[in-house]
Parts: sequence; structure tokens; C-alpha cells
Amino acid sequence: MQPHLNIEVMTIKEGGYRKQIEEVEAILEKIENGETDIDDLAAEIKRASLLLNECKEKLFRTEQEVEKIMKSEE
Repeated sequence: MQPHLNIEVMTIKEGGYRKQIEEVEAILEKIENGETDIDDLAAEIKRASLLLNECKEKLFRTEQEVEKIMKSEE
């Protein structure tokens, strides 16, 4: 049996955007293929949700930076 995930211990901010998206994809693939134990399902979904939220924040910050650069170029 797989050990239960401890969301609080796992750092979301580690790695870059691409690494986080790859982790979300891996989690989804495990769930879709039935490889996730029911005891770990909620933790896996929570992890994916936290990763996606961090990715959204990164995209927003990047968009803001690009807009700032574009305005300064005008």
C-alpha cells in the first residue's frame, strides 16, 4: 500500500511552472488509470489543486510583468 501524502509537508513553490504542470498531469494520469488508492485520492486531488493555483498565480504575475514591459517600451 502507498504511504498517505502529507500535503502540509510538501512544498508547492519548489520547481518551476513546467515541473508543476508535469506533476499535475502525472497525478491526473494516475487517477484516470485507477492507480491511486482510494485512501490517497483526496490528498492527490488537493495536491493537484494547490499546484494549479500556484501555476495560475505564476501566469498572472508573468502577464503583469509583460504588460509593464510593453508599456515602458511605448
